[in-house]
Amino acid sequence: MSDGAPPQRTPSVNSGFSVSGRLKSIRHALAGLGFMLRTQHNAWLHLAATILAAAAGLALRIGANDWRWLVVAIVMVWVAEAMNTAFEHLCDVVAPQFHASVKLSKDIAAGAVLITALGAAVLGVLVFLPYLGL
Repeated sequence: MSDGAPPQRTPSVNSGFSVSGRLKSIRHALAGLGFMLRTQHNAWLHLAATILAAAAGLALRIGANDWRWLVVAIVMVWVAEAMNTAFEHLCDVVAPQFHASVKLSKDIAAGAVLITALGAAVLGVLVFLPYLGL
């Protein structure tokens, strides 16, 4: 296409289950996560926090119930960051020039990540405090 638009995907005629199709989906998902880690500085902070929380959990030998809470908190932050990254990327493609509504939408999506990260931090404090004797 000469207008710069990406080529349109055509739906697959055979949309049934196949192992190769699932493997291709996993490759696409991993590529997306790789893009997020390469381009989003906050993803690096989330990765550091994930590693720190896991290391603290192992060092303090936290119980299974507390691991469940940590995993939920970690997953929620990563999901929020991934959705925010996808949303920001899509906004940048659809509206590359500045637009106040696009900025506001991106700010709201970033706010959702902040809410999730703060909730995860509170959960982390609630999980770790008893193990620290505080």
